[in-house]
Amino acid sequence: MLETLIIFLILGLLLGAILTFASVKFHVETDPKLEEIIEALPGANCGACGYPGCSGCGKAIFEGKAPVNSCPVGGSPTAIAIAGIMGIEANSDQKPLVARVKCNGADNAKAIYEYSGAKSCLLAKNSFSGMKLCDFGCFGLGTCAVSCPFDAIEMVNGLPKVNAKKCTACGICVKACPQFLMELIPQDQKVLVNCNNTDKGKNAISSCKVACIKCKKCEKACNFDAIHVGGVAVIDYTKCTNCRACAEVCPTHAILVYEKNNIVKVVAKVEEKSGCSGCSANCER
Repeated sequence: MLETLIIFLILGLLLGAILTFASVKFHVETDPKLEEIIEALPGANCGACGYPGCSGCGKAIFEGKAPVNSCPVGGSPTAIAIAGIMGIEANSDQKPLVARVKCNGADNAKAIYEYSGAKSCLLAKNSFSGMKLCDFGCFGLGTCAVSCPFDAIEMVNGLPKVNAKKCTACGICVKACPQFLMELIPQDQKVLVNCNNTDKGKNAISSCKVACIKCKKCEKACNFDAIHVGGVAVIDYTKCTNCRACAEVCPTHAILVYEKNNIVKVVAKVEEKSGCSGCSANCER
């Protein structure tokens, strides 16, 4: 028995010596800058940058394979810190972003049946394209909320509500939404188009009473060339001044104004006699 213990002790000491020798022999020096870059990253390991965790992102930045502002979670402060470590200049003009949903359907969109299956937007889309008449709207099943690693999204009345204080603009919810309704916008943007329906006016309004009918009244009202109507009204956030002119003329309230993450009611300016001609202009009949 004693001999067996002695043998195991000797083997243990021998293996320990071999491992110690190997760790010294094959040790790879790490550049201190790489460690500093990884330390400067937020450590969320969310993968929003497209790399396997913060260490992967840090290595890519250190090797010049990724820009210093690759981390959407850290934003501009992290980019500036990393640029300082790298000894280069960073673009400090980058505005902080926040996620938002391009839909205000919920009770405004006509339901065609009740759904009691698995709470998965992807499953709903692949199985039956949703329970609403609008094919472009939010299913309300909360896949975006579940996917958010920062608990920044909650489902309120069938729609995602983003907590701007918690949102890091990582973009994971954008990738998770099968309806392509989530987008990242500047945090100071107040005027938003809350519709993604590209159907013509008649079909759009028949499926949701707050749908964009492509009347182009918003486009004509804007003095800054910041909104254009193609398949649906789209705001150019680099030009928008949040003047609200487009929201004031939208006859269906597809364009909304937000203050501190809450909707501000804007009374639409409707023409007294002729009314909005958008429906007739886009009507298929």
